[in-house]
Amino acid sequence: MAALAQPACSFPTFLGCFRPSPRSFSNIRVHPSRNLSTSMSLQSSEPVATKTDPPTDDDVLLQYVVLRRDLIDKWPLGSVVTQGCHASVSAIWSHKEDPHTLQYCSPDNIDSMHKVTLEVKGETQILNLSEKLLAAGIAHKLWIEHPENFPTCLATKPYPKSMVSPFFKKLKLCK
Repeated sequence: MAALAQPACSFPTFLGCFRPSPRSFSNIRVHPSRNLSTSMSLQSSEPVATKTDPPTDDDVLLQYVVLRRDLIDKWPLGSVVTQGCHASVSAIWSHKEDPHTLQYCSPDNIDSMHKVTLEVKGETQILNLSEKLLAAGIAHKLWIEHPENFPTCLATKPYPKSMVSPFFKKLKLCK
């Protein structure tokens, strides 16, 4: 039996080939009460942003990354940035089938991702934030450094800003 020829990928991934159709990202709309990923979504009466909606500051898809200030002051900067990168990639990969993540990483948006990098004082604050996000059903990755076994940072999966910004309003921008 002859082998089938594989068409060229328009968007390669590590696990194969992702070929978005013209409709793949054009009308992504998720009702806030629907749970379409492996984690719960925040219930809200506000409509979720879609690609066809006019862009506004409240509807932009973004990812929050939260670092620990105590580690920024003790560790080399590159090491702390690396921790945030680990958490960010893990949060996106863990929710790669989520409609917001698909839209955030789509070929049309890949060069215009929005991230907000914030800071908390230390381990207690990052654990409290993680618990608060879990209680509200906000999907995120709390990155645990090994072999030390302590949390270094966290990152949310991509969300419309209006859905998650209230959880981060009291935090400082990381500088």
